[in-house]
Amino acid sequence: MGSATGPASGPAGRPSLPEWLRPVRRAADAITVHDLTRFQVPADADPRRSAVLVLFGEGQHGPDVLLTERAHDMRSHPGQVSFPGGGIDPGESAVEAALREAWEETGLEPEGVEVFATLPDLWVPPSNYAVTPVLGWWREPSPITAASPDEVHAVYRVPLRELQDPQHRITVLGPAGWRSPGFLIGEDHDVILWGFTGGIIARLFEFLGWLEDLPDAPEHDLPDYMLGGRHRLDVEVRPNTEFEERRR
Repeated sequence: MGSATGPASGPAGRPSLPEWLRPVRRAADAITVHDLTRFQVPADADPRRSAVLVLFGEGQHGPDVLLTERAHDMRSHPGQVSFPGGGIDPGESAVEAALREAWEETGLEPEGVEVFATLPDLWVPPSNYAVTPVLGWWREPSPITAASPDEVHAVYRVPLRELQDPQHRITVLGPAGWRSPGFLIGEDHDVILWGFTGGIIARLFEFLGWLEDLPDAPEHDLPDYMLGGRHRLDVEVRPNTEFEERRR
C-alpha cells in the first residue's frame, strides 16, 4: 500500500477517493465470494439480511479502518471486534442499514461518508445471516464514540500499517476448537480481532496485495470475557480447512 495522499477533486468539485484507496474500488469489481470465504449463501436458503460498514479513512496515523468492540456483557459474541453494522430493516437498502447502524453505534455522521462499492454477500451459517459489506471513504470525518454503551464497549480507528505489521498478526484458537487468522489492535495491542471480521480483513487485504499470508503467526487463546460463559471443548482441535491449508 502506498503512502496517503489528499483526495483529488471529483465531479462537481466533490472529492474522489485518495490514490491509496482506488485499488479497493477496482478490487470490488473483480473479487468473488470465494476470494473472501468458503461460505456462499445457498441458492435455497432464506437468510436474514444484514450489512456492515467497512469504512476507510485517513487519521493522524495514516490510512485506517473503523472498528467497534462489542460490550463485554452481551449475550452473543461479547467483546468481539467487528465492523459497525446490523440487520437490514424492512424497506432499507444494505447501504442505508450500514450507515444507520454506524451512526447508532459510534455517532458517525453518514453525510461525511462516500459509499463507493459493496462486496459479495457473505453467509454466516450458524445464524443464517447473509451479510453485505458496504465499502466507504470517510471524506469528512466526524467525532466518534461508543454511542450505545449497552452494545459497544469501544470504538477504534485502526491504522492499516498496524494490521499489516507481522508483530500484530496472530492465530486465534476459538472456543469450539477452530483456528482462525487474527490481529492485535488497540493502543496497547491487547485487543483481539478475529472471526468473521478478521477473516474479511485478511482475505480482502491479501487480494489487494496489502497483506502477506502469515499462517504461522503465534497462537492466542481468547480471553474469558469473549467466551461468554462457554468453555473450550476438551477435544482435539478441529481444523478450519481453508486456514489449515495455508499453514502447511
